[in-house]
Amino acid sequence: MSGTDQAIGTRPGWMGLLARAPVGELARLWDDAALGDPAHDWLRPPETGAAMVRGRAGASGAPFNLGEMTVTRCALRLADGREGHAHVQGRDKAHARRAALADALMQGPEADAVRDRVLAPLAEAEAARRAGRARRAAATKVDFFTMARGED
Repeated sequence: MSGTDQAIGTRPGWMGLLARAPVGELARLWDDAALGDPAHDWLRPPETGAAMVRGRAGASGAPFNLGEMTVTRCALRLADGREGHAHVQGRDKAHARRAALADALMQGPEADAVRDRVLAPLAEAEAARRAGRARRAAATKVDFFTMARGED
């Protein structure tokens, strides 16, 4: 299974991908996919708040509160009863709405269209961004070594 398939093959994978997606890119892909505006009722309309971000020293130390970040969340129900949920960084309510709609549509017959036209391009773009960051970081790597001086 490729990295793209892993990113969109499970609900946590696609929800994370939608949350990390650049707002403009998600909006463009959504419009290009012609998924429209499915009828829905709000279970929780988009609302903005704060979430505590936790960290660990060295990725294994004791957890500590790093600080707060702004998040927007929402939940909706499509006319056929499917529910979609989203939590996204920032204050963009349209981003949260699109992510929740995509989550709901992924649970029905539209899943293949959403996966192929929205999620797969988002996953590929994210992989390219990560690879670019890795290349830039690798370019700054310094290899240290010790030479034997010949003295025993």
